[in-house]
Amino acid sequence: MSTKRILIVGLEQQEVERIKGNLQFGYVALHYEMLPNVKLIEGNLFVESLSVKDKYLLVDKVIFHGIFENDIDFITLLALWNGPCLPNAHGMMDLRQRIPGLVRALRVSKFNGIKRGMTIGAQEVNTSKESVAKWGIWHCGEDKHKFSGNWVSAESSLIEEFINGEAVRIMLVGDKSWQIQLTGDSWLKSIHNKGSWEMEVDNDLLQDSINIAKYFDLQTVGVDYMVGNDGNKYLLEVNHIPNVTVFPFVNVAFLEYVEKWINT
Repeated sequence: MSTKRILIVGLEQQEVERIKGNLQFGYVALHYEMLPNVKLIEGNLFVESLSVKDKYLLVDKVIFHGIFENDIDFITLLALWNGPCLPNAHGMMDLRQRIPGLVRALRVSKFNGIKRGMTIGAQEVNTSKESVAKWGIWHCGEDKHKFSGNWVSAESSLIEEFINGEAVRIMLVGDKSWQIQLTGDSWLKSIHNKGSWEMEVDNDLLQDSINIAKYFDLQTVGVDYMVGNDGNKYLLEVNHIPNVTVFPFVNVAFLEYVEKWINT
């Protein structure tokens, strides 16, 4: 039996060790904490060797779980390769950049009622309602600013009305799902704050998230919504690489899904 190489990028070492321990005979996992050098040659994917300088190894499958500052070219190469990749590389490519990704997702979501604006480069904005500006490529509360009245952007930014209410995330791993309450001491909410935990699932939000995941052909995804104090619901963000380590029930389900995916 020929060796089948699984390229794993970004997962934590303890998760990789569990995956390695459950690989079928003939599979070898190559783990890189940061983006490795890769090549795509005539439809074949190669990754630099961990032990031999200037040597590249043929890759059969890829698991990508990380957000890196300059990863859009890497993800695009995976999409062009079009080989077995978890999550689907085309979906990651379409969602990697925050603003274009949200615009694509809004075409699918039924909870698209916020009338948004956008600046290009440095521009002055004047809003009549309390608003939030978002820019850059990071998630988890990064690159956001709440303001009223005048504000000047430093770079291209999305502008949306600030919604008072409850922030939640629908988390999907294969056919398993959870709704997570996002908490925080300020207006910024995150899964990383104390008190963030599983809550009762809103079936409308779940179905909306499933539709988004199907549209982008993603096996794992985290979809953030705001449930307003008036009961209205709004899509805020789609996370192509949602954190799978914070909540143990998500982590177990994710690793089980990865192992099944590799060995199928």
